[in-house]
Amino acid sequence: MEGQQHPVGLYLKVWGLLFVLSALSYLVDLLHVEGLLRWTLILALMMAKAALIVAVFMHLRWERLALVCVVVIPPAALLVLAGMMATESDYIFSLRSLYPR
Repeated sequence: MEGQQHPVGLYLKVWGLLFVLSALSYLVDLLHVEGLLRWTLILALMMAKAALIVAVFMHLRWERLALVCVVVIPPAALLVLAGMMATESDYIFSLRSLYPR
């Protein structure tokens, strides 16, 4: 079978990095980090792991920019829209708390 072969060392490095990121994620819980910092760290580590998996194991790192944009931009847009909805819902909740019916 012809095709591009990637060195096994690359996959081992990525697995090692995924292990380190997972250990850091576990440490966030083990060290009892609370509040906004906890969720920021958990989400940042989760997105870093997802990016590594998509880039290396799904071979997106070696694809054309157009394909990368097709795969990456829609979830990024959904994240932005979900963030906007969360901000709006917090605003509406605070208004309803301030001015009850």
